[in-house]
Amino acid sequence: MQTALLAAHVIIMVVLVGLILIQRGKGADVGAAFGSGASQTVFGSQGSASFLTRTTAVLAALFFLTSLTLAYFSIQSTDQGSVTDNVIPSVMLEVPAMPADSPTDVPLIPGFGGSDANSDVPAIGTAPATE
Repeated sequence: MQTALLAAHVIIMVVLVGLILIQRGKGADVGAAFGSGASQTVFGSQGSASFLTRTTAVLAALFFLTSLTLAYFSIQSTDQGSVTDNVIPSVMLEVPAMPADSPTDVPLIPGFGGSDANSDVPAIGTAPATE
């Protein structure tokens, strides 16, 4: 039901935009008065204005009706809860501790706790050896 109503809503919208673009503005009659030819002779000299205006009014009323109906359906189908009610469990927030003996991607730097006694780099806090 909701999908069919949405499809009708889109079709009404496209036709309504087309009808609005077809209609003349209020200042278009001035150009016809100075000899630009017969304006909209398909519906007669004045008949097209009332036909297009009435059709636009009917389509606009249908567009508002389908808009309100779609809004009603969307309110009925949603959960009326608050965003703050969706609390993340505390289990998901805890970061698991890395075991001390696990290998890491970080290489061991000589002098920073490593047991590299043959290194030329002095340990932190020690004075460089003078030769």
